[in-house]
Amino acid sequence: MNHKVRKIRKKLKSELDTDRYEHTLGVMYTASSLAMCHGEDIEKALLAGLLHDCAKCIPSETKIRLCDKYHLSISEVEMKNPSLLHAKLGAFLAARNYHVENREIVDAIACHTTGRPHMSRLDKILYIADYIEPGRRELPNMADVRKMAFQDLDECLYRILKDSLVYLNSRNLPLDPMTEKTYLYYKEKLGKES
Repeated sequence: MNHKVRKIRKKLKSELDTDRYEHTLGVMYTASSLAMCHGEDIEKALLAGLLHDCAKCIPSETKIRLCDKYHLSISEVEMKNPSLLHAKLGAFLAARNYHVENREIVDAIACHTTGRPHMSRLDKILYIADYIEPGRRELPNMADVRKMAFQDLDECLYRILKDSLVYLNSRNLPLDPMTEKTYLYYKEKLGKES
């Protein structure tokens, strides 16, 4: 592990609560394993996994204030559920505070909660790693999803998106339109039936 990753780990350990830090390490290692499996740059995956939740423990009001300060747009859904802002704010902070210059890493962090159409391989790896890391509580179909992650990123991504939409709708939770857009994009790309 390179010096930059070690330095960031140390800083994050003091900024995140214990559970979030443990989750972060789980995502970092899961992302690097997926990168090895699917031919992605391991260092990029490590860094994206390490920084994906760097804004997660910032209080909601502060997230909104920082997004305003740095001119990051806030959707209606994000205003109702400011926790969703941690992805775009985290991407901004990864570049600004942690000096991540690689656009692929910053973009992967920005879309790790909602996904987006035309995701890069690194985007998919981070999105999936966040969902399947070993410390994550068991969700429906988790065993299948974890197996699929090492076989076919697109199929795995589609399955997670589909399961997420079912979960959010069943609990009447707010749905970010980008999640639905991403689901519909991969549904069409993979030729899935309605």
